[in-house]
Amino acid sequence: MKRTRTVSRSFEMVFGIIGSVIGIFSGSFLIFLESIGQVHAPFLGLVAIIASILGIASSYYVKKNHELAGVGFIVATMFVIVGSDYINVISAIFLLIAGISALFRK
Repeated sequence: MKRTRTVSRSFEMVFGIIGSVIGIFSGSFLIFLESIGQVHAPFLGLVAIIASILGIASSYYVKKNHELAGVGFIVATMFVIVGSDYINVISAIFLLIAGISALFRK
């Protein structure tokens, strides 16, 4: 009888949720900056919020298909970096760690 080893994906889930929540808050902050006068801030904030929602969806899906969720984390990281004004870097780091861990941890 062969033993099958299951890997707990709680690490990826927690890091993905933390990165996504930080991304949503910082994206909301960028939308709030619209009133100060930066013209591109609302669009960048919206991109960051959509990418963070993708990160939350990948966190939910990581237990079912960790490879697809890892790709989702990496794509969310790229969009968070594009949508950042140096404020989403922490969110991108958390999402990148979750994505790399989901792809390469056996």
